[in-house]
Amino acid sequence: MLLKITGLFFVALGILGAVLPLLPTTPFILVAAACFAKSSPRMHKMLLQNKVFGPLIYHWQESRSIPKRAKIIALLSMVLAGAWSCYILPSLWLKVVVVALIAGPFIFLWRLPVSDGNYNP
Repeated sequence: MLLKITGLFFVALGILGAVLPLLPTTPFILVAAACFAKSSPRMHKMLLQNKVFGPLIYHWQESRSIPKRAKIIALLSMVLAGAWSCYILPSLWLKVVVVALIAGPFIFLWRLPVSDGNYNP
């Protein structure tokens, strides 16, 4: 039951991430899929059949890769959000904190392989 609730929470965060530029979508949906894979096959299947999130989950589970379009959008969003934050923040140390917080996830995404594009759930 706890895994189902956690999965639903992360789906909600993923949906918010699709709308809000600073909140990532893909990691939250992947965590939700992992929770549902262990707790609710029905909800896991629903995520896999979703036309937006399904390919992301499928490629991650099969080959630990993400589609090229998702990778480009994620990296570009991180750069733009970081640049905007650095532009509007008044102090140098806050700008350094923003860059430091973005650097880890950016490098992780940059190093992920790109999926072949075939989606066969």
